[in-house]
Amino acid sequence: MSNNTLTNENSIRDIVELYASKWKLILVCLIIAFALAFLKVRYSTFLYQANATIKLKEDENSRSLAEISSLQNGIFSSDLPNVTDEIEVIKSRAIITDVVRDLKLNIKYFVNGKVKQVETYSNPPVNISFFVNDSIVEDIKKSLFIKIISPQQYELSKVNTNKLLEFGNPETTTHSFGERVSESFGDFILTPNIGTYGSEVGSNLEIRIKPLQDVVGSYLTQIKISTTDKSNVIKLSLQESIKEKARMILDKVIEKYNADVIKDKEKIVQTTSDFITNRLNVVSNELEQVDFTAEKLQKDNRLTALSAQSNIFLESERQTDAKINQVSNQLQLAEFMSERLNDPKVETDLLPADIGIADGDVAQITKSHNDLVLQRDRILKNSSEKNPTVIKLNDQINALKNNLNQSLSNIKSANEITLRNLNREDSRIRGQIYSAPGKERQFRDIKRQQDIKESLYLYLLEKREETAITLGMSTANAKVIDYAYTNNEPVAPKKNVIYLAALLIGLIVPVSYVYAKDLMDTKVHTKDDVRRLIKAPFIGDIPKANTKSKVVNKVDYSPKAEAFRIIRTNINFMLQSNENACKTIFVTSTTAQEGKSHTTTNLASSFSFSEQKVLLIETDIRVPRVNDYLQIKADKGLTDFISDKSLSIEDVTVKMEDNPFLDVIPSGTIPPNPAELLMSDRVNFLFDNVKKKYDYIVVDTAAVGLVTDTLLISSHADIFVYVVSANNIDKRQLHIAQTMYEEKRLPNMTTLLNGSVKRKGYGYGYGNNPQRKKKWYQLFKK
Repeated sequence: MSNNTLTNENSIRDIVELYASKWKLILVCLIIAFALAFLKVRYSTFLYQANATIKLKEDENSRSLAEISSLQNGIFSSDLPNVTDEIEVIKSRAIITDVVRDLKLNIKYFVNGKVKQVETYSNPPVNISFFVNDSIVEDIKKSLFIKIISPQQYELSKVNTNKLLEFGNPETTTHSFGERVSESFGDFILTPNIGTYGSEVGSNLEIRIKPLQDVVGSYLTQIKISTTDKSNVIKLSLQESIKEKARMILDKVIEKYNADVIKDKEKIVQTTSDFITNRLNVVSNELEQVDFTAEKLQKDNRLTALSAQSNIFLESERQTDAKINQVSNQLQLAEFMSERLNDPKVETDLLPADIGIADGDVAQITKSHNDLVLQRDRILKNSSEKNPTVIKLNDQINALKNNLNQSLSNIKSANEITLRNLNREDSRIRGQIYSAPGKERQFRDIKRQQDIKESLYLYLLEKREETAITLGMSTANAKVIDYAYTNNEPVAPKKNVIYLAALLIGLIVPVSYVYAKDLMDTKVHTKDDVRRLIKAPFIGDIPKANTKSKVVNKVDYSPKAEAFRIIRTNINFMLQSNENACKTIFVTSTTAQEGKSHTTTNLASSFSFSEQKVLLIETDIRVPRVNDYLQIKADKGLTDFISDKSLSIEDVTVKMEDNPFLDVIPSGTIPPNPAELLMSDRVNFLFDNVKKKYDYIVVDTAAVGLVTDTLLISSHADIFVYVVSANNIDKRQLHIAQTMYEEKRLPNMTTLLNGSVKRKGYGYGYGNNPQRKKKWYQLFKK
């Protein structure tokens, strides 16, 4: 396996161990996140979505003429209803306003619970009735807070007295249910709904009144309407906290839309009915005059019966008269329609439909004209005359009027020609009745006019009855496919999403914290950090002790004692090529407080436990700590020996009473010039003499990153143990150690990690410890 693979595996293992060591933090964050998620789900207001589906009906009788098709383009080119325009009509402010007004959505009732308010709609605890006009109520913005104190009375306040933090002293008034209450916006009364939720004594209620147009604007954005291409199916949806309320709103929207469509259709029928009634009155007057003329002619000329001499030609004349009647009817209907079309006094652009003109193009043009007028009027409800669509529709309506005028003109011209031909034929037949008296022919002319007027009168009377039957029978434009329905599961908030988010946040927050902390952490923690930053040989790490004992004992099963034994073995291994009888071991570090004196003391003790003669010299004469570790008291030491030549080595050497193999030369009196003192020849004299008497000399030196004391005496060392403090020293400071190693300023330099964190696994403490206390479950093992 390559070194890169091993390095990658170690990095992954270090990352896993880093996050695994923080499992308590991660667990606490997860618990907090899930607790917050539970509170969110528990006390949030759930929203339920209502859906409804309608289909716009197609007019099977609508067929576009060639003239109309040439005018239509863009959104008007489809044979299907204009779905886009109908969606705008459904969502128009006029229709939504009617919905809000009918369902009284601008007044909301809330019941105060232990934690949150709950809205009620279909059966509120109380009902409020106003004495002011609806227009005033629709502009009110007010909240009334009510506390039911008895089945007959309640307290009224303008602020929520149920809040824990409420500034000021709110005024409350006591009233009886059914009592007229005066407020700034008007008078009202409250009546209770006994037995409903929130009507119990002690309940706190809120009546929230909002301006009608504000509520309309809110629902204009909340109601969602969608459709698909080339389809006249429309889907409506709405999210509300109350299922029934959402369903009622969507159903009411569909109801109001259909009512608006029916109202437009009945406008056409009413216009046709009014037109027929007016023409019927005119024809009735004309028929009355003709009847009066015939009656007067018969009385003046004493005509009681027609002459039998003209029976031969009567049949031919009757057929001709029938044709003349038919053509005259069509001619007069065309004239009536033309007058109605060009009359500037009419209030609406709608034209009477299906009045009897025997021309399919006129009927189709009239229907298309009325459809465009209705479409324009419906758009004008929410727009203005400057709307490009309205302008386009007006252009199409004017074009259809011109086409209709031209068609009516052609019909009149054709009927006039036909009528002239029929009159000539009738004159020819009447000329053949040479024997008929002139007075009888005169009566026949009047009779013919009477028949024409009567035929027209009966036709118009029939059309008026048909129109009266049609009025009130208009069908809705939207067929309801699915009435509004809601699912039992709320659409917001979603429990699964919230708990998943809690899981992610509960993991991301602590992991991010650990990652950021590790990213910003520049301390040395593991031996891998030391090996990566300092290329010198690594001889071991000393775990952080759980006990207060600073110095290891001879019989010691602690991980720290075992660590010093391993370090002792590694030092011997590195010095096996050294032929000197006495091995000199210097211990140093980068800065103070890295455990240098602790390492020196324990390392010297560990060597002495192997019954080797060991001398511990304290050369850190600036901040000595060995005396504290070994608990010795000495009046004189190294500095005294160097400065006072009358002192011998034995005078400054301390014998350890409990360890005959360990001697100590303490630092002595702290001098004012430590660096100059260590440059004395007495230092060389000391080392040269003690090497003859001891197997090992362990020297505690000053920190090389702070002073030059150690470098002054480094030549006496066989090996340097460079102590690095775990979780204490900055990695950036270790460049000093690497420089010392590269420049070989410290002979035979090695590194040692002090205070490393003990980890689970196969490590220090291997073997049986007779002093170790057994766990409770180990007492049952044999």
